[in-house]
Parts: sequence; structure tokens; C-alpha cells
Amino acid sequence: MEPKYCKLEIFVPEDFFEPVRQALAAADAGHIGRYDQCLSVSRVTGYWRPLEGTHPFLGAVGELCRADELKIEICCLFSQAKRTIELVKQAHPYEEPVINLIPLLATGLD
Repeated sequence: MEPKYCKLEIFVPEDFFEPVRQALAAADAGHIGRYDQCLSVSRVTGYWRPLEGTHPFLGAVGELCRADELKIEICCLFSQAKRTIELVKQAHPYEEPVINLIPLLATGLD
């Protein structure tokens, strides 16, 4: 059985929070009852090492990189997850954005 809801975790540079937030709103992610655009944001530190053939937004090929990022957490309908992720990718600056989709077996939304 497919879950009704899922949670997205999206890691993004702070300067790109607003375009990503707008993409999420356009997809109607974060709609909870009679509230919309509900999300949580945490500051995190991301690490990565671009490999040969990449074109990193930040950092240099072969070097371990570190940057402050925001982690956005938001619920959406599982049936709308693919569309939501597509819109987020259009607004996101990273070549390989980290977007985790977590199926939710139960929520307080039902």
C-alpha cells in the first residue's frame, strides 16, 4: 500500500532558500489542513568532494568542500512527490541536489 504522505528533506545554500521555498509553494507542498507553506528549516554543515567530470556550484574538483547549508523539511502528498521534486530541482543551484523522500506510515494529518 502506498503511503498518503511523505516528508522531503532538501539541503540548499541559504541564498537559494527563497527560490526553493517558492517552488515548494507552487507544488502545494506543506499543505496541512487549513494551513499552507508549512515547513521547518535547520542550519547544517554539508561536506562533499567533487569528482572528475563534475561542475560543482561550490568547491573544486578533487578537494573536500564544506559549506553552511539549510535543511528544509516539508510534508507533501506522496502522489505529488515526483512533481514537487522536479520543481525543486529547477530552483536548486546544485548539480546533484540532495533531496530525500521519506514515506510516512503515519502522521497527525489524517
